[in-house]
Amino acid sequence: MAGEGGVLSGAIPTNYNPSDPITLFIIQVVLIIVFTRLLNIALSPLKQPRVISEVIGGIILGPSVFGRIPGYMDTIFPEASKPLLNLAANLGLVLFLFIIGVEMNPKIIMKNARAAISISAGGISLCFALGAAVSYGLYNNFTDKDQKFSSFLIFIGVAMSITAFPVLARILSELEVIRSPVGIAALTASVNDDVISWVLLALVVSLVNSSNNLTALYVFLLCIGWVIIVVVIIRPILIKLIIKTGSNDNGPTLTMMVITLATVLISAFVTSIVGVHAILGGFIIGVIIPHEGGFAVGITEKIEDLVNILFLPVYFALSGLKTQLGLLNDGTVWVWVFVVILCAMMGKIIGCGLMARVNKYTWRESLTIGVFMSCKG
Repeated sequence: MAGEGGVLSGAIPTNYNPSDPITLFIIQVVLIIVFTRLLNIALSPLKQPRVISEVIGGIILGPSVFGRIPGYMDTIFPEASKPLLNLAANLGLVLFLFIIGVEMNPKIIMKNARAAISISAGGISLCFALGAAVSYGLYNNFTDKDQKFSSFLIFIGVAMSITAFPVLARILSELEVIRSPVGIAALTASVNDDVISWVLLALVVSLVNSSNNLTALYVFLLCIGWVIIVVVIIRPILIKLIIKTGSNDNGPTLTMMVITLATVLISAFVTSIVGVHAILGGFIIGVIIPHEGGFAVGITEKIEDLVNILFLPVYFALSGLKTQLGLLNDGTVWVWVFVVILCAMMGKIIGCGLMARVNKYTWRESLTIGVFMSCKG
């Protein structure tokens, strides 16, 4: 029997139906993963990581290129359908950052913690200063001046200080340098960036809304509190269950997979509601998973391909789908775009690079760390 609302009853598959959005969702996902993969093959001679082709693919599929075709965006990517795409993409991102955490040795992270914190601080400080410097021009040229300049300054400074943790993790993973000293330093520093940035954004929101200015402090303390709970309470429980189910010797059992993934999602939920992105929750659980034995390898093998093939292209393509290059239609706008990009990149390359050098990395390693930390997304 044909399903209610099927093509035999006159339904159009590309029409978005909020009560049954699966048909359009499938069209969107297939289009994204196939198109970005073909683009990646075409760009392979340039030896660029897949995330580049996924973002460029999103721009091409979005309003900047294909969106100029009459009716295209309303048919294939209507605004009402994007929350579902975003939900699937962020779920995949949580799982991806869990995998990244599994691949990182917590002992090495702790060993490099001091260097990573100073590298992060160097990049944030210089980027924030440069952001504050350009914020005056941006405020006068692109705002209606309804909001306070102080709040705008902090927002621009924070926006320029952020290292895109998911983008950096994807690049390091694909280049197979995530376990190298440079990769560990850059990724650990970007985690610090992520936490600090969300805390500062909480401060911006509280300033804009004239609410409690201690909100940022509460966000930071709650985040630290959750990390302590995970390390002191959840990790020992997971280790006992892994040993009891034999998952460390023979790979994760189905029951252990359910427990682990549920823990990942709960952690993502907690970090999200306290004011930090859900991806940090997934990453934390990945880091505290036992790395000795077959459990870590087994659970990674079970979910890695699905995440990399299905979810991540959707996530990175979405950033391109939201980009409207047609809005950059003025010489003044382009000048400010290049100024912001230059300040954001130089702030990270110089700030992080110099602090890496202070921590006795070679000049080449320091420059590499600075370039990695300049990832935006």
